[in-house]
Amino acid sequence: MPNPPYPHNLTRAERKHLETFDERDFEVFTHADWARLGESHTQNIRVHWPDGHYTDGIDQHTADLAAMFVWAPDTRIHSHPLRVAKDELTCVTGVMQGTFTRPMPDGKSGFIQPTAKKYAINMATVGIWNRRGTMDEEFPFWDNQTFYGQIGLG
Repeated sequence: MPNPPYPHNLTRAERKHLETFDERDFEVFTHADWARLGESHTQNIRVHWPDGHYTDGIDQHTADLAAMFVWAPDTRIHSHPLRVAKDELTCVTGVMQGTFTRPMPDGKSGFIQPTAKKYAINMATVGIWNRRGTMDEEFPFWDNQTFYGQIGLG
């Protein structure tokens, strides 16, 4: 789905937050350009993950994002069909896609062999921004049961 125009009547800061979010997903995330993550995230970012745990700090967030590309190097987000901004809050939706083509670390010193299955899961991310134009807190959401089912692990 192509990206729709930005909502009308945004403040300059709200529009900038959404533009930064687009750049983060379409360029930084999709191309695994982790050196640029600081353009959208503070050094002490808190990220609340879909499974309920949270992490603190850009280094841990970078490691978590990079881990997704170990087993699905074609992971990507190409559109935000819904974008909402109000003051320091933003929310975007999209579809995260990829293919399980490389061994996935299982967290127990082993690996899950690739299934070569593609995935395309609906996602949403809520961000809380500061006056410097970076996120202090991020809440990515997707359905892990659907995700694991699509890659053949559910």
